[in-house]
Amino acid sequence: MKIVLSPNPYRDKGLKAAQSAARILNNAQVETCICLPFSTEGANIDFPKHVHLSRMEEELPNADALVCFGGDGTILHAAKDANAYGIPILGVNLGSVGFMAEVELGELSLLSKLAVGKYTVESRMMLEVSIRREGRTIFSDLALNDAVVTKGAVARVVEIEVRSDKVPITTYSGDGVIVSTPTGSTAYSMSAGGPIVEPTAENIILTPICPHSVINARSFVLDARRTVTVRIKDLARKTAYLSVDGGKAFRLRGGDSLYVRRAEAKTRLIRLTNRSFYEIVTQKLGRM
Repeated sequence: MKIVLSPNPYRDKGLKAAQSAARILNNAQVETCICLPFSTEGANIDFPKHVHLSRMEEELPNADALVCFGGDGTILHAAKDANAYGIPILGVNLGSVGFMAEVELGELSLLSKLAVGKYTVESRMMLEVSIRREGRTIFSDLALNDAVVTKGAVARVVEIEVRSDKVPITTYSGDGVIVSTPTGSTAYSMSAGGPIVEPTAENIILTPICPHSVINARSFVLDARRTVTVRIKDLARKTAYLSVDGGKAFRLRGGDSLYVRRAEAKTRLIRLTNRSFYEIVTQKLGRM
């Protein structure tokens, strides 16, 4: 068995957690390697000289699992790499909340279960996100958490029209809108007042961001078979951006249409404990 360990160096200082995990797994006769989840070129980070860092694209094709060390953002980033090879992910929480992480730093000994197959794999729905402009698709991506349309820094609201399978649902005038998966319901959507949905469910959740009308302030939970269209109205003297899973913002123009539907791909998360989703929510929200 081969496991790729992927620590966020800003969270895992000195890669100490990753090294501890490597020792536990190596003692259980599991082959390991350490790969950074993103480039640190130009960053002022001191890595331990005795730790060999491998390249993710070289190690993942022959790996059986990917273990991430960081917050949910690290897992979101890793999901794009792991999904390309159908590899399940295990999250070790080094962040503040970490709804997607399975184990905490003090529970690293649980990793030995991987060596003897004492784990389950949970599938999570993803979203296929694309932008069409003047009849052409100019952007596409996959989201495990959400696709977020927000206004620019200038204090002007954006006008948004939302359709489900070409049928009008609502219009928003406000700071933007969040289209999320059930996994993403405990992220930005929850902060904006959206519902908490079991992460293994299959729904598309629509949540407005600071709408200016109380009537249109409601979230919608849609069937996963729907295609959601978010049309950006005139942006004269305004700006709006799309961000997928908290990634780099893509600038939108007036008349652009965002299409969101359930993706064929799924993210596979490893479970080592019997903690229920409700227990996790109670524990995590109690910290906030």
